[in-house]
Amino acid sequence: MKSSIQDVAQLAHVSISTVSRSFTRPDLVSKATRDKVMKAADELNFSISRSAAALKTGRALRIAVLISGRLNLWFSSSIMEGLNESFHDEGYDISIYQMSSAEERRAFFDMLPVRRNVDAVIVISFDIDSNEIRQLRSVDVPIIGINSSLPEDRGFNAAVRIDDKQGSELAARHLITLGHRDIAYIRTDREVTLHFSVQGRFDSFMTCCKSNGVEPRVFVTDEGKNNISKVVTQLLSSDHMPTAIACQEDGIAIPLLFQLERNGFTIPNDISIIGYDDSTYARDLGLTTIRQTPVEMAHEAARMTLALIDKQPLDEPFKTFPAQLIVRSTTARLRH
Repeated sequence: MKSSIQDVAQLAHVSISTVSRSFTRPDLVSKATRDKVMKAADELNFSISRSAAALKTGRALRIAVLISGRLNLWFSSSIMEGLNESFHDEGYDISIYQMSSAEERRAFFDMLPVRRNVDAVIVISFDIDSNEIRQLRSVDVPIIGINSSLPEDRGFNAAVRIDDKQGSELAARHLITLGHRDIAYIRTDREVTLHFSVQGRFDSFMTCCKSNGVEPRVFVTDEGKNNISKVVTQLLSSDHMPTAIACQEDGIAIPLLFQLERNGFTIPNDISIIGYDDSTYARDLGLTTIRQTPVEMAHEAARMTLALIDKQPLDEPFKTFPAQLIVRSTTARLRH
């Protein structure tokens, strides 16, 4: 038979409220009393229910996370790692809602009225319109963005983001400074509204190149299993190979590097390659890339979220993290 809070109180010779405080507000209970309660709870294999803790605090102890794309992508998994590290220690669960299509997006907002059992909503890497903001507002909880579009104008309470404009300009200028003029850019074909950040970095890269008299060729691929093979086929079928390739993310650059070498190209002697992320294996493979720190960004977003839940003011509610160019062996000066 499952032990109750009354059983713990009786065994520890304390009141039921003291048992509750020992779990939910341990700072209000002396160490001696708390140790006695925990000893009794261990003997009875008792743990206080989350519903009881939520009832006591008036909170759901749950954060809704709206995320664009697959969870196994480096950026997405790193963000979730950072959020979980921060929220878990504070007793919060995370409910993840993947927005991989316009249909999934509509379904989420249609069901929003029955999803009021969250304390905050975090929106990751996609744009939401004013009507959707109003729907989120109806839940009456803080809205926090991570790499979201125009968060201040959209009415977010707080947001963090990588400076994609700076990062893309660093990548473009690096290749141009090395003497490259025949540059290709490889991107995915995801809906702009479902993956805003990568659209921003593409636009900034193209603008920087064009302002320097360079017109990059753009190759578009999907996110299927053979997407890089399709890109290589496009490249090999073109009139001539570019001297440098910039990739939307390391998840494209790393497999592209291997496939080009299988086709007889040497990197960077024949083709320079630059990625974006500084993700897992980028250092080991010597990939030149743009570094961003999603775990650190997630920690900051979680800190903001918890402060807003507690109705504390934020000194800097909209924070931009700088990008950093990491030069390694996959880029080199153009050899004429």
